[in-house]
Amino acid sequence: MKTVEVVAAVIRNQNRIFATQRGYGDQKGGWEFPGGKMEAEETPQEALVREIKEELDTEIEVEELIETVEYDYPKFHLKMHCFFCSVKQGNLVLKEHEAAKWLTLETLDSVDWLPADLSLIEKIRKSLKSSQSRA
Repeated sequence: MKTVEVVAAVIRNQNRIFATQRGYGDQKGGWEFPGGKMEAEETPQEALVREIKEELDTEIEVEELIETVEYDYPKFHLKMHCFFCSVKQGNLVLKEHEAAKWLTLETLDSVDWLPADLSLIEKIRKSLKSSQSRA
């Protein structure tokens, strides 16, 4: 089975995270964190900055690595490097996605996450809880 290596941005703004709904492909309609495939010679951080600029017309600051998710889809093995990020400049313009929304701790489970992205939700929930308790 071939391995597809991608990056994903968990964009935070105060106590909210940004989620996007796929507008194409086998996973159309499922919710995910924006990002995409890495190109040869790119670091995960460089790929993420490029992908978010292309997909959302936004410049981001890549922060800490949350986790590298390994997930077997029926047609390929996914290796997804997931980072917390913040917006440096731009308005998160949807170019490839059907929809997007800002989710809070209370609304994290309100969307139908794609399986690989779902594995991140518990870590994100913990991060949101700890940032709320510090606020």
